[in-house]
Amino acid sequence: MKRSTLTRGLVPAAVVMSLALAACGGDEGDTDTGATTGAGDASAPAGEDTAAAGGGEELSGTLVGAGASSQQAAVQAWVAGYNGVQPGVTVNYDPIGSGGGRELWLGGGSDFAGSDAFLDDEELAAVADNGTCASDQVVELPLYISPVAVIFNLEGVDTVNMPPEVIAGVFAEEITTWDDPAIAEANPDVELPSTTITPVHRSDDSGTTENFTSYLDVVAGDVWTFGEVETWPSELGGEAAPQTAGVVQAVQAGDGYIGYADASQAGELGTVAVGVGEEFVPFSPEAAATVLDVSERVEGRSETDLAIDLARDTQESGAYPIILVSYHIACADYSDDEKATLVKDYLSYVASPEGQQAAADNAGSAPISDTLREDVQAAIDAIQ
Repeated sequence: MKRSTLTRGLVPAAVVMSLALAACGGDEGDTDTGATTGAGDASAPAGEDTAAAGGGEELSGTLVGAGASSQQAAVQAWVAGYNGVQPGVTVNYDPIGSGGGRELWLGGGSDFAGSDAFLDDEELAAVADNGTCASDQVVELPLYISPVAVIFNLEGVDTVNMPPEVIAGVFAEEITTWDDPAIAEANPDVELPSTTITPVHRSDDSGTTENFTSYLDVVAGDVWTFGEVETWPSELGGEAAPQTAGVVQAVQAGDGYIGYADASQAGELGTVAVGVGEEFVPFSPEAAATVLDVSERVEGRSETDLAIDLARDTQESGAYPIILVSYHIACADYSDDEKATLVKDYLSYVASPEGQQAAADNAGSAPISDTLREDVQAAIDAIQ
C-alpha cells in the first residue's frame, strides 16, 4: 500500500489529558465511543497458555497506547491475556483512531501507537523528535490482520455481490439506488428495492479509510478518482461518523445505508461479497490472510520496520482484497530502559500464538503466520 504524505492537525489537549488520567487512574472500562481499555479488563478471553508468552520475569508499571479503533476488540483480548501473565503491568489503550494515535505517539504522548497504516516518510523523519525515542529508528509490527467489511442495511437483503467498479461507483456517489443495473447484474437472484443508497464514511483521520480507498484506487481508479486518502474527500456527501463504532451505528440507523468497517464490528449487518477475478468472495480471516501471503515488504525500510505493500489487485482464488493490516508502532530505542522492557514484554505477548489466538477468538482477526512471527519477534528483540 502506498502512503501519501498528509498534513494532520494537532491532537486536542483533551485527548492527551484523557490518556494521562488513564495512566494514573487505571481502567475505566469501554464505551461505544471508545474509552480507554485497561489491562485489568477481564471481559476478553486470555490464551490457554499465556504464561509461555510473557518472558518469565515479573514486571510492574504502566504502558500507554492509543490509535486504531479497529483493534479495539483485539486489544481487549490482549490486555486481558497479558494481565494473566504480568498482573503488575497496566496497559491503557485509547482507540482514538489511527491518525490521532500516530500523532500522539510522535508528540511523546504515548509509549506505542496502534495504526491501520504504516508511518509515511514525513512521520518517519519526526520519530527522533518525539521525546520517547532515543533515536530515529522505529519498530512497525503487523500484528492485527482483518478484513474491512463493506456493510449495509437493506431490509430483506443479507448479502450482495459487487464487482470492484461497482463498490467504487457507490462510494463515489455515481450509483445511487440499490436496484441500479450495475448492482442488479451481479445479483440476478436477489430482489433489490429502489431504495436510495446513502454512503457512510469516517469523519476522523482513519487508517481504515486509507486501506479502503487504497483498494478503490488500485482496482477501480477510473471510477474512484480521489486516490488513497486517510481523510474522506470533502467534495463527497453521504453521512460521516467518528471511529469504527460510529460508522456501524450510522449504517444500522438507516435503511439503504452502506459503509465500511473492520469486520470484527460488522455484527448482524448485511455484507458485500467482493469481485475477485471470476469469483465473488465474502470476507473471512482466511480470505484476508491469503492476500497477505502474496504481498511483499515495503522497500527501503529498516530491518525492524515490517511495513507491508498489500497486493490489492490480486486475482488469487479465495482472496478477499479489502483488508487492513494494523500495526503496533514503537521505538527501536527508548530513552527509558524500564519502558523499553515493558514494551518488549507486552508486544511479545501480542505476537505470541496465545496472543494472536486470543485476538482471533475475540475479534475474528487472522493470526499471523509462523514465518511472519519470526520476523516480528526479531524486531521486538531489537528494542532497547
